[in-house]
Amino acid sequence: MVIIGIDPGYAITGYGVVSYERSKFTVLDYGAITTKAHTPFEQRLLTIHQQMDVLMERYHPEVMAIEELFFARNTTTAIGTAQARGVVILSAAEANVPVYEYTPMQIKQAVTGYGRADKNQVSQMVKMLLHLEKMPKPDDVTDALAIAICQAHMGINSAFQAVAGYQYGRYGKKEFDI
Repeated sequence: MVIIGIDPGYAITGYGVVSYERSKFTVLDYGAITTKAHTPFEQRLLTIHQQMDVLMERYHPEVMAIEELFFARNTTTAIGTAQARGVVILSAAEANVPVYEYTPMQIKQAVTGYGRADKNQVSQMVKMLLHLEKMPKPDDVTDALAIAICQAHMGINSAFQAVAGYQYGRYGKKEFDI
């Protein structure tokens, strides 16, 4: 199975593409889609979308895994990141690739066996599990690879498919109140 893991952001979107067959990982690609700070925001989103389309076309992933967003303080960053995340999910939808989402704690648990592992522990496990010579940089890339590993370990489970909002679906009401 070919999996693309995504750590979304509007400045840096990390990606990792792995093949997972018979409990063995093969790294196909990893890197970051970056946008410049003073570029108009709509152009930043367009760049992310175009680069995601290239990745979808090149690797034909069977599934995309993406980190759920959680922001306690900076809502400006949260909104921009959510918009970048939406563009990434749109690219998956256009390529007919199902999207699964995981919390940071679920990702850490799947990669290290401990849901409260620190960044260094996660990075070391990513390096070891994927047989990498060095840690990918920036951290967003390592995170994306960790998300792909999480997806491989979780398998195709509809409980983790992306939902249309945290107030609905798996975290609350099942239907919209009209």
